[in-house]
Amino acid sequence: MDLSIVIVSYNTKKLLVDCLTSVFTQTRDLDYEVIVVDNASTDSSVDSVNELFINELKKKKNKLVNSLTRNKLIINKTNLGFAKANNQALRQAQGEYVLLLNSDTKLVGNALKKLVDFAKSKEELGVVGPKLLNPDGSPQLSVASFFTLPKAFVWLLTGDRFLYSSLPQSHSVDWVMGAALMVKKDVIDKVGLLDEKFFMYMEEVEWCYRIKKAGFEIWFYPGAEIFHLVRGGSPASWRGKQKAILNIYQGLIYFYQKHFASWQLPVLKLLLLTKAAGAWFLGALTGNKYLKETYAQAYKLVR
Repeated sequence: MDLSIVIVSYNTKKLLVDCLTSVFTQTRDLDYEVIVVDNASTDSSVDSVNELFINELKKKKNKLVNSLTRNKLIINKTNLGFAKANNQALRQAQGEYVLLLNSDTKLVGNALKKLVDFAKSKEELGVVGPKLLNPDGSPQLSVASFFTLPKAFVWLLTGDRFLYSSLPQSHSVDWVMGAALMVKKDVIDKVGLLDEKFFMYMEEVEWCYRIKKAGFEIWFYPGAEIFHLVRGGSPASWRGKQKAILNIYQGLIYFYQKHFASWQLPVLKLLLLTKAAGAWFLGALTGNKYLKETYAQAYKLVR
């Protein structure tokens, strides 16, 4: 089998159905399987996925699809988080390559065939990511360097715009966004699964770090394009954004604890504390409840 497509979902029924539909309609000439992991959704996602899988099976039997598909649904009783849920599917994946795909994505132009073909052309490839597009078709910033202390400082001070990029040509990079990240299965067998201490966010950065450290290449390939609704799978309110920021703070701290010299962690924490204090102060001045609550919690988390 060429490819295993892994999609983790938590209460993203509409997005998930749209994503799966795009997989089935926009993937040709590829032997693949789809593994959906539902993290205890309460929005009837499971019923919708089952119905979609049954319809796809009928099409296959009637020879209305020209790709061989095998579909599987894993149903969790509790929300296990992104890394742990992906690992459930990774243990069962049969493809030569495995794609982690967010439920808030849509495929176009046979992107997965292009991605697999590119991966097969690179002997030392461990990971490849496609060009991600915003809903309006503009390039989405999805490539970045590892969060060394200077990079972390710039990121915390200025945000994503000076650290993340979208490149015009294929290029070897440090890491690619986990919204659509394809890994060679042999590499997973050698390097290991996602670290389940990351609940959500930063897990793909740490995985790429381990994969690159093991001697494999991380590639960005803009010849394959996928639309991505940023944080489409997160709650729409500012509470959802707050949770994301706190998870990123926790993820950064754990990343440094695991991979960097011991003296660097206190420096990182100082940077995080400074950012949290500054953002809280700005929230207090402007009456912004989101900034005050979020960064008060972030400050306590770091201390």
